[in-house]
Amino acid sequence: MADKRSKTKYIFVVGGVMSGVGKGVTTASIGTILKSKGYKISLIKADPYLNVDAGTMNPTEHGEVFVMDGGLETDQDMGNYERFLNQTLPRENYMTNGMVFKYVIDKERALGYKGKCVEPTYHITEEILRRISESVKKTDAEIVVVEIGGTIGEYQNAIFLEAARQLKNKNPKDVMFVMVSYLPTPPSIGEMKTKPTQNAVMQMNSYGVSPNIIVARAELPVDKKRKEKIASMTGLLSSEDVIAAPNVKSIYDVPINFENDGIGLRILNHFDLKPKKRDLKEWRKVVDKMRQASKEVNIAVVGKYFDTGDFVLSDAYISIIEALKISGIHLGVKTHLHWLDSKKFESGGKKELAKLSKYDGILVPGGFGETGVEGKIKVIEYARVNKIPYFGICYGMQLMVIEYARNVLGLADAHTVEVNSKTKNPVIDIMPEQKKKLEIKDFGASMRLGAYEAIIGKGTVAFSAYKKVKILERHRHRYEVNPEYVNMIEGGGLVFSGKSPNGVLMEIAELPKSVHPFFLGTQFHPEFLARVLDPHPLFTEFVRACMGKK
Repeated sequence: MADKRSKTKYIFVVGGVMSGVGKGVTTASIGTILKSKGYKISLIKADPYLNVDAGTMNPTEHGEVFVMDGGLETDQDMGNYERFLNQTLPRENYMTNGMVFKYVIDKERALGYKGKCVEPTYHITEEILRRISESVKKTDAEIVVVEIGGTIGEYQNAIFLEAARQLKNKNPKDVMFVMVSYLPTPPSIGEMKTKPTQNAVMQMNSYGVSPNIIVARAELPVDKKRKEKIASMTGLLSSEDVIAAPNVKSIYDVPINFENDGIGLRILNHFDLKPKKRDLKEWRKVVDKMRQASKEVNIAVVGKYFDTGDFVLSDAYISIIEALKISGIHLGVKTHLHWLDSKKFESGGKKELAKLSKYDGILVPGGFGETGVEGKIKVIEYARVNKIPYFGICYGMQLMVIEYARNVLGLADAHTVEVNSKTKNPVIDIMPEQKKKLEIKDFGASMRLGAYEAIIGKGTVAFSAYKKVKILERHRHRYEVNPEYVNMIEGGGLVFSGKSPNGVLMEIAELPKSVHPFFLGTQFHPEFLARVLDPHPLFTEFVRACMGKK
């Protein structure tokens, strides 16, 4: 372990002043910049909450649950990491306080510590460092960037900072700290203030560590005078170690802004490393495409995780937002998303549904439960009948199958047993192994999770998008299309163009292009594999169909 750590460099990213300043995007951007310079990069998220994983959290409170290949349910920052890096990260790259504490307590209960007094400092910090080391083994990373969730001064994340301090003490030349701190500009004062950041650094110093670089988040770029003031008041070696992070139109501008301010070379210089190749060439091409896009499409996202007081919580669907945006960029089109609450279509009648005609496409994302379900089904029927491109994801595919069974096959009471356990036509049913878990109320990590293989039928819309027969996609669900109804549904015209290798599980449903320009649903979550440099083919095909309607 010691030999590996001496070769690997570690960057810990922490937040100052307040939460939500962009630590995740900063971490992803630093990783992208260093990868473009020829280094093997790994990004790790350390979350301070006591949940074992993100799977049981309410999306309206916490935002999207991102699923990794190995099936671990994580914070949405892992999605940004993979999208930016254009690489799949192992489950070892995510940890929570709950995950770490549970492991240590379970080990103690099994006498794994041989009767010793188990304490936070050493045993918990040892486990945190062990997990980081395991990630290094899995990724063979030369530089590891670890984002510590929360803000400096919170006791919840203090144990991660202590672990980082211990690692720095053992390998002082191989560890550095980046603080992402907010610089407010109060309207009544009209001047960017540095004092909150100075105070945040003082708090950080109290943990026995200091920032080597400060990323200054603000509405506007930080000027030279304030860079000099921050550097002199916080002990930075140079004002060049203060990196401007102004508000931008797109998060994909962030790596370019950071690099223009010299963050990549500042980090490499700290570790006495040299760039191995040219930087951000492909990334700049994508951002240039985004800026040059002149066409527009308007897409309605009909979901239920929008209600949070007077605000719309789009974070519940962040991977879908970015997948649509990325495919749009590569097609030279701007995708404008419109958030529609499915509950409004349950009572609004034909007049409310008619408003959908102004959109170039409709997407129904994943979800759980009965809230807004009938509204979604009405929306799906409207999209099918009026030839509006439709994309259903997970629950959006299941409801698409229900709509077709009801309104085309004549099974009026067709439903999912998740909503109506007594339906006479359960076209969507739960998997037998899942029933056992629900009976004992084992909800955490109990779904079909992670990457599964599927076989695509040739001559289908799905095949024209993927251009291959075998695919690997990520899942997060309990319910499936009931195998007993597959022949009837396919006989009625709906095509299951993607199936599990054994042919039992239906992965993609669609109507042929001769019937509809794009009417397709996936049981899996394709948004989890959309990358900035490699858009997902189904999202690209959907956006292309939306362009065709326009």
